[in-house]
Amino acid sequence: MSSRPNVVSAEMPAHPITLEGHSVLHQMFRFRWAEWNKLGEGERLAILKEAGQALCPMEEKGETALFSMLGHKGDLMLIHFRSSFDELNQAELAVKHLRLQGYLEQTNSYLSVIELGLYDSTVKLYKQLLEKGLQPHSAEWEKEVQETIERQKAAMAPRLFPKIPAHRYLCFYPMDRKRGEAINFYTQDIEHRQKQMEAHGMVGRRYAGKVQQIITGSIGFDDWEWGVDLFAADPLQFKKLIYEMRFDEVSAVYASFGTFFVGLRVPIDKIAELLGGTLPELVPPPPTP
Repeated sequence: MSSRPNVVSAEMPAHPITLEGHSVLHQMFRFRWAEWNKLGEGERLAILKEAGQALCPMEEKGETALFSMLGHKGDLMLIHFRSSFDELNQAELAVKHLRLQGYLEQTNSYLSVIELGLYDSTVKLYKQLLEKGLQPHSAEWEKEVQETIERQKAAMAPRLFPKIPAHRYLCFYPMDRKRGEAINFYTQDIEHRQKQMEAHGMVGRRYAGKVQQIITGSIGFDDWEWGVDLFAADPLQFKKLIYEMRFDEVSAVYASFGTFFVGLRVPIDKIAELLGGTLPELVPPPPTP
């Protein structure tokens, strides 16, 4: 029996190909209710009108969304999807320049980019390139890899550059793959990791239509390796999906989870109602037919 598969596996680069899309920033805030309630109604409405005029156009493009958070971890969460870190910085500064910022205390944030890990395609491609006799990381090798990235990126554009989903409920959490002394995900060969991730993905696919999942990569950007955003009309689907995933190998053995944040989507033109008031003029009514 040929030993070629083992030789191929041993020669393969360890890292999978990844595709990157939108830059993403999560901002979590605690609201300064005591200071806010000291303001007169007119001043509160003026502050909210300014905030709506700045944020509503971002929301209409699917680039920014507001959530009312549940629990003690904060009151409000803003999520921004942009094409670059420069544009994320502009969005962050736009919020800081609002008068509303004086009543927001940022409790957390998370910086990442939408990421698709191509474990299955990577293993297949690496084997093909090795069978052609190409040396890993040679000019010819890198050319083939880059051509694959460009083809896949074009095919996956809707997943890499989506608008923020409009579902009512959000669950966001960061996570790592373990790197302990005895258990280290990154010391497993790429084919074993590919099989684990394939099984992991099969669980997620069973929740298609119930949960919309967006995975973001944050290695080199934040304290964890990935961020996970789950959007759904029924929040119980978060529990069911994450619980079921606990039983596949890649989660049961190698996953570490950070803090979970859960919120309810609030249209930005309803922010005044959220903060204890009404502001009908925040967004002009649609023209009469």
